[in-house]
Amino acid sequence: MTITDSEIQSVKQRFGIIGNSPLLNNAVSVAMQVAPTDMSVLITGESGSGKESFSKIIHHLSPRKHGQFIAINCGSIPEGTIDSELFGHEKGSFTGAHESRKGYFEVSNGGTIFLDEIGEMPLGTQARLLRVLENGEFIKVGSSKVQKTDVRVVAATNINLMSNVEEGKFREDLYYRLSTVPIYVPPLRERGKDIELLFRKFAADFAEKYKVKPIVLTEDAKEILLEYRFPGNIRQLKNLVEQISVLSSENKEINAERLRQYLPNQNNLPAIYKNSFSEKDSLSERDILYKVLFDMKKDFNDLKKLVLETFPNQSKASQLVKDHPALFEGIHETADRITSEPVVLNLKPSETADEHLEDVHDISHEAEDDSLSIEKKEKELIIRALRKNSNKRKYAARDLGISERTLYRKIKQYDLED
Repeated sequence: MTITDSEIQSVKQRFGIIGNSPLLNNAVSVAMQVAPTDMSVLITGESGSGKESFSKIIHHLSPRKHGQFIAINCGSIPEGTIDSELFGHEKGSFTGAHESRKGYFEVSNGGTIFLDEIGEMPLGTQARLLRVLENGEFIKVGSSKVQKTDVRVVAATNINLMSNVEEGKFREDLYYRLSTVPIYVPPLRERGKDIELLFRKFAADFAEKYKVKPIVLTEDAKEILLEYRFPGNIRQLKNLVEQISVLSSENKEINAERLRQYLPNQNNLPAIYKNSFSEKDSLSERDILYKVLFDMKKDFNDLKKLVLETFPNQSKASQLVKDHPALFEGIHETADRITSEPVVLNLKPSETADEHLEDVHDISHEAEDDSLSIEKKEKELIIRALRKNSNKRKYAARDLGISERTLYRKIKQYDLED
């Protein structure tokens, strides 16, 4: 089946997909080709990249378009109730089951179910889902009666499912059953000029919503926008445009300097992300960045300890600085940039250790303190997100780029229930 460029453009216009990057057009083309079939589809891509739009394309271009389309976020349903939500339950099957209830697979018979964050699904529920995919059968919670359903399953994930398979967190047979046809949705930073197109679209939308003139970027601001990596993808860009639209009440022309004021600080380290879905590490980008910084800081502290152990006599340490000033100047700059704390050997080559003995501090406790830095930062981010969203965990989890279930677990871990 050959899909023409005009057909792709027509579908993008119908479903509100903005952009012309080759990766985006390829994803749309695959969705259009697989839509008329009943094959299971696995949509992969980072959080906020627009995976749900592709599930709608698949449903509305299929023979099931007149049936139910239900989108379910597996990460937002507690583990104890997800079986009931998906497959239903009988009256009295568990505490609180005062009447029987139909599950999504029964309600959407003849339609399509979109299972977002499929990697968050418990193993027991995965076994039930596999039975639906293979035989079209399911059993309600608390029942022994086998029921039939005709539902197409489209799943999505922002993690490396194969890594989860290797770790025993996801069933291998279910993985291959779901990924009959994979669709990769590219992150915003891989879509080139699409970022600018989306910015203009959102600017026009918010100008109409708030009855103001649309914001316009200068050429230097456009360069800054295209260079920014947008870890939150389309969702982050949309929030950025809304913020600027509201706060720029007078001058609607946004130059590079003004744009930088709205963009979060971004480290220049190479991006380490799982968008290829071939890496074994399924950590979030933020977790990986913290790990990189932690390892760099630990290496530097090891170097400081080594120097002190090798040269316990401060005069010898001073001589080392004299002999290799360039080395220690470079270490000093690196340490200040990474750790934001003073260096032990901060002597100038022309000075003695005794004159600046007060600048030398005890670092024997730093290795222990460093081990807490990642958890401390994570706890601070969670607190900030909860405050920003008035303790509404759903929206806090969305801002943090994690599932509600993960957020619940972290809140319990850090004793933030109050």
